[in-house]
Amino acid sequence: MSNFLSAFFDLFKSPAAASKFPADSPTEPAQITQSKTLLIVYDPIMDKTSGTTLSQQQKWFNVSDLVTGFMADMLEVTAGLVRYQIVERVDVDEFPAKTDGFRYTPQTYMDVLQRKAAPHTPQEVDYNAILSKYNILQRVARNEIDEVWVFGFPHAGFYESTMGGPGAFWCNAPPLKNTSASKRRFVLMGFSYERFIGEMQEAYGHRAESIMEKTFSKLSGDANLWKRFTQYEKAAPGRAACGNIHFAPNSQQDYDWNNAAPVKSECYDWQLNFPNFKGDARIVNATEWGNGDIRAHHKWWFNHFPRVAGRKNGIHNNWWQYVAAPQKVIV
Repeated sequence: MSNFLSAFFDLFKSPAAASKFPADSPTEPAQITQSKTLLIVYDPIMDKTSGTTLSQQQKWFNVSDLVTGFMADMLEVTAGLVRYQIVERVDVDEFPAKTDGFRYTPQTYMDVLQRKAAPHTPQEVDYNAILSKYNILQRVARNEIDEVWVFGFPHAGFYESTMGGPGAFWCNAPPLKNTSASKRRFVLMGFSYERFIGEMQEAYGHRAESIMEKTFSKLSGDANLWKRFTQYEKAAPGRAACGNIHFAPNSQQDYDWNNAAPVKSECYDWQLNFPNFKGDARIVNATEWGNGDIRAHHKWWFNHFPRVAGRKNGIHNNWWQYVAAPQKVIV
C-alpha cells in the first residue's frame, strides 16, 4: 500500500483505536510499581478463655513473618521494580462466610481438620460480603489501596488469586462479578498461614501466568514472547526456555523441580540479553533453581522475567508493570 493510501485510511481510524496501544520505543524506562495493599487476616479465636487463635493452636506460621519474607523476595526478584506497602492490617476473629451464608464454628472446623467431617459445600467464600464490609471497591477507586491480600486457612474457600474491576479477566480464577465501582482492575490474593513463603510465591506465580497470558494474547508466533519464555523441554523439545511456575526447563511433570537431568535452555539469554537475544543456550538442571526447593525455584523463575527499558508491539519490556498493576494490560 502506498504512503498516500496509508495516510488516507488513517484519517478514518478512531482516536481510541489509534491510541489504544502505546507507541513502541527502544528506550522507554521501566516503571516502578508502588502497590498499596490492604491485609486482612482471618485467624479466629479457638479458645475464649486463653485467647488462643487458630494459627497459634495449630502452630502454623506467623502472618507478619510471611508477609515480611514475601515482600522481601518480591523486591529482590524484581530488582526493586515492585514495592509492596501494607497500608492497613485487619485481624478478624471469625470464620468467613461461604456463598450460602454458612460459617464454621471452632468445633465444626476442627471436625473437618481432624477428618471427622467433610468440608462444607459450597466451599467458596462470599467475596461480595468481604468487598462490602471493607469498602474495597470504593477504596480502590479512591486510590487508597491497589490490591488486597487475605490470609486464611485450609478450607477457608479463597482462590489463590482473583481479579475485580472493569475489564477484569481470568487470574487463576473467574473474575469477581459486579465490581466495576472500583474504576480500575485490582487483584485479591488468597494466602494461607498454614503454608510458607514458597507457597505464597506459587500463588503469585499463577497470577503472573494469567496476567502475562492476557498481556500477549493478541500476538502470535515469534511476537508472543510469553509463549517462548514458558517453553520447557518436554513440551517444546530443543527449545526450552524458563518454563512455568510448575515446570522447570527439564521437568517431566508438575512440581518436578528436583530433576537432575541436563537440558539445553535459553534461560540465560532471557536473563542476560533480553530483548536482544544472542543465542545463549546452556546446559542446566535443578542445581540452577534450588534442587527441589519450592521457594528457590519460584524466585529463580521470577528473576528471569524481563525488567528492562523499551517497548515492542505495544508491550513494555518490563513485565512486572503488568503483573503488579493489571490495569496496564490492554484488553
